[in-house]
Amino acid sequence: MKVLVVGGAGYIGSHCVRQLLAAGHEPVVLDNFIYGHRAALTPSVKLYEASMADAAALDRIFTAERFDVVMHFAAYCYVGESVTAPLKYYQNNVAATLTLLEAMLKHGVKKFVFSSTCATFGIPEKMPMDENLPQAPINPYGQTKLDVENMLKAFAHAYGLSFAVFRYFNAAGASEDTTIGEAHDPETHLIPLAIWAAMGTAKPLQIFGNDFPTPDGTCQRDYVHVDDLSRAHIAAFDKLSTPGTQLFYNLGTGSPTSVLEVIKAIEKISGLKVPANFAPRRAGDPPALYADSSKAQRELGWTPKFKTIDSIVATAWRWHQSHPKGYAAK
Repeated sequence: MKVLVVGGAGYIGSHCVRQLLAAGHEPVVLDNFIYGHRAALTPSVKLYEASMADAAALDRIFTAERFDVVMHFAAYCYVGESVTAPLKYYQNNVAATLTLLEAMLKHGVKKFVFSSTCATFGIPEKMPMDENLPQAPINPYGQTKLDVENMLKAFAHAYGLSFAVFRYFNAAGASEDTTIGEAHDPETHLIPLAIWAAMGTAKPLQIFGNDFPTPDGTCQRDYVHVDDLSRAHIAAFDKLSTPGTQLFYNLGTGSPTSVLEVIKAIEKISGLKVPANFAPRRAGDPPALYADSSKAQRELGWTPKFKTIDSIVATAWRWHQSHPKGYAAK
């Protein structure tokens, strides 16, 4: 299939482009490079530099190409920033997505794969988290993702749009060949921050809370490798042939890993000590978040290749070791 990958120069999008090529598809990237990296692009893949909010640019692109499916990875995703700058998040995550969907419908493209988040569930009622839990986001980021999910339901009913929504947990790791990986600015994710602390290129890691009701007192999260996420997205293509199809999947390994366990894995893989200090809990941090991905495994035949935190951390360590400044000059 010819696939438009919106946000294809970003962390998850760039890994998905690689997996699309490996699966025999033809990806085309759309990115405005606010957060994406040119160095993450695969040279052979066609690039359109534009925003999904630019209706005229989208019209030109959809006229020039005959896409079979659109994949959307171009949301803003900093939870804290969404609280202090909600206008930015609603403009990009909701309004610009609406512009993208309008262009798709205008040009007869009715297969859509959407990168959502477990943040749509807010504080979950139970663990592990399956697709049937009530959705009650506690921040604008999660709310904008839920707003798009609801928009997709309406479009499926009214226009026959077929879509797959993937609500995933903590994306982590890097490509096995170390050519692309995680490089956010600012970086807020635990694994790169802990690796940088171990390498001495960042200040000691702050651990937010050591009094949670978990085995070691620190938060537990479900870390899932970015390539595994990508493969699940692609596996949904064959399920979108019937007009109006609506698919929802939670993606994770199903194994919760605490902050201290992540630190232990990094120290084991790197041979370095992770300097760290405890800090007070952050408001709204649940003690544990981990997925029940049995639906994706059952319906898509999806199984994570990277099943342990050690295997995920190993790819991240190799990336950061070989790219200590990310995509900037080494």
